[in-house]
Amino acid sequence: MTTRLYYQDAYLKEFDATVTACLADGDGYLISLDRTAFYPEGGGQPCDCGVLIYEENTVAVTDTQEADGTQFPHGEIVHFCRQPIPAGTSVHGKLDWQRRITNMREHSGEHIISGIICSSYQVNNVGFHMGKDAVTIDFDGMLSPEQIFAAQQKANLKIMENVPVLAEYPDPQTLSSLYYRSKKELEGDVRIITIPGADVCACCGTHVRTTGEVGPICVTGTEHFKSGVRLTLLIGEKALADYAQKTENIRKISTLLSARPELTADAVDRLQNAYTQLKTEYTGLRLELLDQKVEAIPAGTPGAVLFEQELSPMELRKLADKLQAKTDFAAVFSGNDTEGYKYVICAAKMDIAAFGKAFNAALNGRGGGRPPMIQGSLLCTRSQIEKYLEETCHEYFR
Repeated sequence: MTTRLYYQDAYLKEFDATVTACLADGDGYLISLDRTAFYPEGGGQPCDCGVLIYEENTVAVTDTQEADGTQFPHGEIVHFCRQPIPAGTSVHGKLDWQRRITNMREHSGEHIISGIICSSYQVNNVGFHMGKDAVTIDFDGMLSPEQIFAAQQKANLKIMENVPVLAEYPDPQTLSSLYYRSKKELEGDVRIITIPGADVCACCGTHVRTTGEVGPICVTGTEHFKSGVRLTLLIGEKALADYAQKTENIRKISTLLSARPELTADAVDRLQNAYTQLKTEYTGLRLELLDQKVEAIPAGTPGAVLFEQELSPMELRKLADKLQAKTDFAAVFSGNDTEGYKYVICAAKMDIAAFGKAFNAALNGRGGGRPPMIQGSLLCTRSQIEKYLEETCHEYFR
């Protein structure tokens, strides 16, 4: 078995080892060492990456995995490399330390908030993932926004206490009487991570020495997951970067609204209320204007076509209905030459369904309906629409 140096010292950044095997695999090579500080992917924690150095050569380690028993025996750790290193070669390994310490902070932070949530609200952690941008944790029960916020506060207070993060292998008798979190039944030696006052959990990952090294924890999103909830979190430097970005956004909003940062929410609320009032007034005025346009069309006019901006589907239909009462052919379009047009056409004295099929085919459109109305959308220009109507419905526009 590969000696796992990361369990002896999770802060070991460099180490010396000997290559025990090197096998070609696709466009790369699988390399095993007699000892390694590279953590293999597992338990929700991503693998370590870095380099192996020998003589004048530097070989990148792009992935690290537990052997699956096919090419290497169980218990071996396999390093994925682009270049081969002959068996028996002495190498010097260097970890991508920023990647490792970020993973350690996030893993310890996940334990802190998961332990607090599970013990406080009687739910279970059924999965977690440490992604490039954020950490996600899945729980098998629902949590209210108030519960999530309270757990976040407790987690950050525990971090500020700077209590030790303990990694131990209890003897069988001690383990049998110990209450700890675990997603599955475990056999043999069980590694227990204890964070006093926050969590006791079986875990194979690497962790920081004290909670103060984790940095801030911030829950940035929630969503339903199966019968429970999935939380999205930022931990450590990612939480700090998020805080800095949001602080800058608030500063800009504060300037735009001429309001102190702590009063921007109230200022936005007032702005939203003013916008809603203006929108209501605008809608009323626009409907009056549309009615005036309809009234300006003489009764008995064979056909009428109107082009308007930003009409809702309901407004399109209402305007077409009003036009239909005064004409034999009424068409209303809303849109622009870039994004296309929505339309409603009413005509009681023609085969409107057949007209609609030809209309859509000629102008890159889609839609349909039943007599006397069709509706749909077109990807074309206003001039193309007008030309088509003049050529095919000329009896309505004499």
